[in-house]
Amino acid sequence: MDTTLCRRPPAPYRRNRPEEARMRVESQATSVSWIPSEAVKGYTRPMFDAGISHYDDPPPGRVDDLEALRRADRFRFANVLRAWAEFGDDGRVIAHGAEGGGVMGSTTVRLGPLGLTLAAISLPDLRTETVGDGFVTVTQSAGGRTSFPMPRATGGIPRWRSPLVWTTISITLRADGTSDVTLSGASPFPRHWVYDAAGQLILKAGVTDFKAWAAQRATPWGAEDSPVVVTAAETALERELSRLIMRGTRKPAIRELKQGAALVRQGEPGESLFLLLDGVVTVDVDGRELGQVGPGAVLGERALLENGRRTATLTALTPIRVAEAAADTIDRAALEHLAQGHRREEFA
Repeated sequence: MDTTLCRRPPAPYRRNRPEEARMRVESQATSVSWIPSEAVKGYTRPMFDAGISHYDDPPPGRVDDLEALRRADRFRFANVLRAWAEFGDDGRVIAHGAEGGGVMGSTTVRLGPLGLTLAAISLPDLRTETVGDGFVTVTQSAGGRTSFPMPRATGGIPRWRSPLVWTTISITLRADGTSDVTLSGASPFPRHWVYDAAGQLILKAGVTDFKAWAAQRATPWGAEDSPVVVTAAETALERELSRLIMRGTRKPAIRELKQGAALVRQGEPGESLFLLLDGVVTVDVDGRELGQVGPGAVLGERALLENGRRTATLTALTPIRVAEAAADTIDRAALEHLAQGHRREEFA
């Protein structure tokens, strides 16, 4: 396990070596996994409500020092992958390699004034490398198990070990100097965010499913990985507005909608703002889908700024959880700034 990977690496770069006609391409991806507010369900939730265990504050939009976040107990585990490849003038792969691995956090349990921090247990990293015509793809699964036991039943059999948590991330390096990062698999719980080589948040797992996680069956260390719904990261402004909505003096109403239910419909009156806490929403205007948004998106500002009617229909592509806040929770200037970053027809 490599935990000395906390400082932000240099951006991907090329290094020409004329005598060998080589070009080097490098990149890095880091997933950070954390437990968002209100995400725990069922018989385990009272532990969080009573303060015995805790939810996590969202990680920052940029991670420069992963070790500092780990020491501050800001995440449950991380998966770090660094990859490089050297290509010849004809695009063939001359050499390639990868390093990194899982970085497990800890679980702090509190009983009154007493606190106990338990180290998580990591599993062996799983890594594969695929070499093709002009590209190299490196895929890595990393994760483990919290040391705090969680009573659960799978297949009618009582179990006392907590389920596994993991992410599977991939980096593809190409002979033209480009690269990209994907999140191809993950445990259904907790929340997973992915950062690029510059430390910027770029991807999110769109859904957390505590019930599916507790009944865990598929893992990368077994027969198969678990699929994941991936969405793009929201803007820095939306992350700040999310904090104001959830931490303000007036608590928002938390709503849950089933898959296929409409959050708002185009043309209907609208006097509230929404923060998507979990799940994926489709955006439709005049019956045409314009896109999809995931956790962290702030929705509904158009109706508040303009004629008081929704300009789009927002439908739950998956089961969703939203926080509904009063119109005056966010000042008008911030809403106008948010609207400038959204396409005119979107977000109701």
